[in-house]
Amino acid sequence: MIEVEVKARARPDTLQKILSLGAVPIKVENHCDIYFNSPLHSFLESDEALRIRIKEGGARLTYKGPKLDQKTKSRQEMTVEVDDPAMMEEILAALGFSRSAVVRKCRSKYKLGAATMALDEVEGLGSFLEIEMIGDENWEDQQARVIEILEQLELGESIRKSYLELLEEDRILRSK
Repeated sequence: MIEVEVKARARPDTLQKILSLGAVPIKVENHCDIYFNSPLHSFLESDEALRIRIKEGGARLTYKGPKLDQKTKSRQEMTVEVDDPAMMEEILAALGFSRSAVVRKCRSKYKLGAATMALDEVEGLGSFLEIEMIGDENWEDQQARVIEILEQLELGESIRKSYLELLEEDRILRSK
């Protein structure tokens, strides 16, 4: 599966604009994302990610491959449900993976056709909007659609960095 995604900083009027496009509220979720480093190579350098996401509906282990283009955050994504996130973390640790960071956010989700919009309040970073569609081998069609929705919302260019990367940048800037 290809996750086709764009992200931008949200503004105070973003929710109003989302609703004006005809998007329908789905649900609100609280996420605790635990990211891991590989013992074999740097995920930061390879542009990959491995995380356990814990939310009200349960936990999932997700691998995200390198970004596939220069405009969006589109990438291969593989996810599996996890019954016991603490045990999953222990398994990863036994294999040499180490916890690199935790990202917490409150996510309000909206549906617009085949697109899902997530208005995120990220602890330590502020408000963002992610627009996502599920793609296949012809994911360029979905890419064009998420970019079109972003343009309709007038939020500027897509931010290609993950919340994890943005938090690390912020940490480095604060330490100077």
